[in-house]
Amino acid sequence: MNHLIKYSVFLLLLSFLWAFRAGKKGPVYLYKNSNLPVEQRIADLLGRMTLNEKIAQLDMFSGKDVYGFKGHEATEYNEGITAKMIGKTGIGSIHDLYPVSADIANNIQKYAMEKTRLGIPVLFIEEGLHGYSGKGSTSFPIPLELSTAWDSSLVRQVGRAIAIETRAHGVHMILGPVLCLPHDPRWGRTEETYGEDPYLDAVNGVAMVKGLQGHKLSDNNAVVAEPKHFAVHGIPEAGSNTAPVNIGEREARSTFLYVFEKAVKEGHAMGIMAAYSELDGIPCVDNKWLLTDVLRGEWGFKGFVLSDLGAIKMSFQNHAVAANASDALAQTFNAGLNMQFYDFGHEDFIKAVTTAVNNKTLSVQQLNKTVADILRVKFLLGLFDHPYTNAALVSGVFHTRAHQDLALKAAREGICLLKNDQSVLPINKAKSIAVIGSLAESTYLGGYSNNEDKAISILDGIKQRAGSNVSVKFEPGYLPDTTNLSTNIGLQNRAVELVKKSDVAVVVLGEETNIVGEGKDRAELDLSEQQINLVKAIHTTGKPVVVVLSNGRPVTINWVAKNIPAILETWFGGEQSGLAIADVLLGNVNPSGKLPITFPRSVGQIPFYYNHKPTSYHRYVDEQSTPLFAFGHGLSYATFTYSDMHVNPAVIPVNGTAEVTVRVKNSGKVAGTEVAQLYVRDEVSSVTTSILALKGFNRINLKPG
Repeated sequence: MNHLIKYSVFLLLLSFLWAFRAGKKGPVYLYKNSNLPVEQRIADLLGRMTLNEKIAQLDMFSGKDVYGFKGHEATEYNEGITAKMIGKTGIGSIHDLYPVSADIANNIQKYAMEKTRLGIPVLFIEEGLHGYSGKGSTSFPIPLELSTAWDSSLVRQVGRAIAIETRAHGVHMILGPVLCLPHDPRWGRTEETYGEDPYLDAVNGVAMVKGLQGHKLSDNNAVVAEPKHFAVHGIPEAGSNTAPVNIGEREARSTFLYVFEKAVKEGHAMGIMAAYSELDGIPCVDNKWLLTDVLRGEWGFKGFVLSDLGAIKMSFQNHAVAANASDALAQTFNAGLNMQFYDFGHEDFIKAVTTAVNNKTLSVQQLNKTVADILRVKFLLGLFDHPYTNAALVSGVFHTRAHQDLALKAAREGICLLKNDQSVLPINKAKSIAVIGSLAESTYLGGYSNNEDKAISILDGIKQRAGSNVSVKFEPGYLPDTTNLSTNIGLQNRAVELVKKSDVAVVVLGEETNIVGEGKDRAELDLSEQQINLVKAIHTTGKPVVVVLSNGRPVTINWVAKNIPAILETWFGGEQSGLAIADVLLGNVNPSGKLPITFPRSVGQIPFYYNHKPTSYHRYVDEQSTPLFAFGHGLSYATFTYSDMHVNPAVIPVNGTAEVTVRVKNSGKVAGTEVAQLYVRDEVSSVTTSILALKGFNRINLKPG
C-alpha cells in the first residue's frame, strides 16, 4: 500500500512539474515529442492545423524569385523577405535557393520554427542529378556515363558524395535520379537517364537512391531521393518532351514501371516526381491508378509526390481536362499528388484549393492525407527535432580530394571504346599530338550542373597527362557559332596543316550545348556539317586519327564509324573529364565502359532498342537492319574469351532459380576490366517477350592470362 501511495504522489508531482513547464513555456504538444511514433505526431499536428496552414504545406516557393538575388546562389539572409514569404502559417518547401552557407538555410528555418504558429519546418529542395548543383560542388559524369560504367557500387558511392555535400548546405532533398527509359534518343533529356534497359536502370536507380538517402534520413549526410519522371516519360511522341505517351499496361509494368518499382520497394525512395506527359489519355499528375493504386497501394510508397514544374497547370492550359485552377488542383490531389512546383502564384494557389474544399471537390479527409505525406517526410528527416545544420560541417566534406578522385574514377569507367582498328589506341608512343575541334576546349559539365563551374577540357587534360616530352598543339577547325564559309574553310585548312606535322590527330566531335539537354529535342542526330567536313579533311592526311565523342545522346555517325579507325565515346564526364579521357587515350587507363543505349544508323530506325519484340525487324529498303553500335558494346586494349558456360539446373522449374556460370579469361597482353553480361530469352511464353533481356552483369578485373 505504501508503494501505491508513493507512486501516486510521484505522478501528482510529475503533473505539477509538467503544468509548471507548460505555464512557463506554453503547452508542449504531442507532435513535438520525439519519443512518440511518427504517425501519432502527424495526427496530432494535423488536428491543430488551420485550412490555410494545411494548404501552405502543399506549396513550393522559389528562393531566387523571392530573394531576388543575382547569380546562382543565395549569399545572404533577409529577415523581412523571409517573414513575407513564410508569414505565420509556414510553407511547404523552397527550391532554387542554393545557400552558400548552411547559416542562410538555418536562419530561414529558425524563422519557420519560432515565428510561425505551429513551428513546422521548411523543406529545402535542390537539383543534384550528378552532383549537388551548388557552386563549387563536386561534379560527376552525367547519368548516361555513370551507367556506361556498369558499376552499381560506383553509382552508390556517387550518390553518397552528392548527399554529403548537399545536406552540409542545409538542403534536404534532391530532384533525382531520372529513371526514364529513353527509347527515343531524339529526346533532349536522354543524357539524364541510365539508358534504355530496365534491369540496368533499376540496379543503378536503386544504388543512387540508397546512396542519396544513406542509413537514415535524419543523418546529417542524407537527403530525400526523388525518382522521376513518373511514369513512362522516355518515349514521348516524336521524341518531344512533354508529348503524349501511348502504351499498354502490361508493357508499362514490364519495363518503365519496373524501374520505379525497384526504386520504391528496394531503394525506399521517399520522393517521386510526376511527369508532364499524359499516359494513355490521362495526365500523369491526374492519374489515380498510377499515383495511388500502384505507387502507394501496390508498392507501399510512404513519401510524397511532387509535380514536375508547371505540370498541374497543364491540365487545363494544355491537356484541357480541367476547367480552372481549382478543378486542376482538386483532380491532382485526389489522384495522389502532394505538392505543386511553381504551377500557380501563392495567393492563387491558396484561393484555388480553398475553393475546392468549400465546394467539396476536394474533401478534408483527402486534404489531410495529402498534407500528412509531406509532414511524414519532414519528421523522418528529423527536421522537427533537429532543424538546423552545423554550418562548420561543409568545410570538411565539400569538394574534397576523395570526392574529386571519385569523380575521376567515374569518368574513367564511363568511357567506352567503340572502335580500335589496327590498335591505333593507345597513342602513348606519339611524340606530337594534334588536338582538333572546338569541343576540345569545352568545359561543359553536362545538364543540371552549375553553369558557373567548369570541367577540365579534353585539350587541357591531354596537355597535363602527356608530359613535357610530347608536343600537344590545338586547332579548332571550325567555329560552331558562325556560318561564314570562308572563315571555317580557313580554320579547317589550318587544322589539316597541323595534323600533317603531327604523329596522330585527336578529333573531338559531338553536340554543342545549344542542342543537348532539357527542352532541346532533335529531329536529326547527325553531327553538324562543319564537324563532318572537318573530320573528312583530317582523314585525307593519311595520319592516324582518333575521334573522341562528346555528347549527351547517341549520334548517327555512319561516315565516322566506317572511315575512322578509333572512336571513343566519352559523353559529358563531369569536372575531371579531360583527365579521364587523356588517361584512356595515352594508355594510363584501359577502357572498360559498355554502351547502356543503342546507337542507331539513322533517325528512321527509331525507336531502336536491343530488347525489342520478335516482330520488330527494322527492315527498310534504304537502311540496314542492324544498329551502328549495339547496347552492351565496348572494347578494351585487352581481349577476353568466354568458355564453359553452365546452367544448373539445366531445366529451370516454374518459379524456380538457376545458377549460371561462365569462365572468362584475359587473352590479351595488358590487364583489363571486362563486364560480363547475362541475357535470357523466353523461348515459348504465354505473351510476347523481348528477343533478349539483360538479367545480370559483373565487372571483373583480370591480369593477362
